[in-house]
Amino acid sequence: MDLPGLEGVIGADADALQRTFGTARLDVWEGDARKLQFSGEACVLDVYLYPLRPGAEPTATYVDTRRSSDGFDVDRAACVAALRRR
Repeated sequence: MDLPGLEGVIGADADALQRTFGTARLDVWEGDARKLQFSGEACVLDVYLYPLRPGAEPTATYVDTRRSSDGFDVDRAACVAALRRR
């Protein structure tokens, strides 16, 4: 996930992500893992956060993106850029 355009997302904690994208549309916990979902006209961004060691705060390790209109996959970096501009 060390892809251009995902800087500031991968490795970020939930607070940093919500400062970047606003309040998450969904905030789901499963054990010590967390999923935050952000959405806009262009796309939906799901960010998966996991603790990198036992007891650590979860940080973003993976993102998935899709178009808001039909659910088809979109470029991750393009979606991140679109949601940052809102």
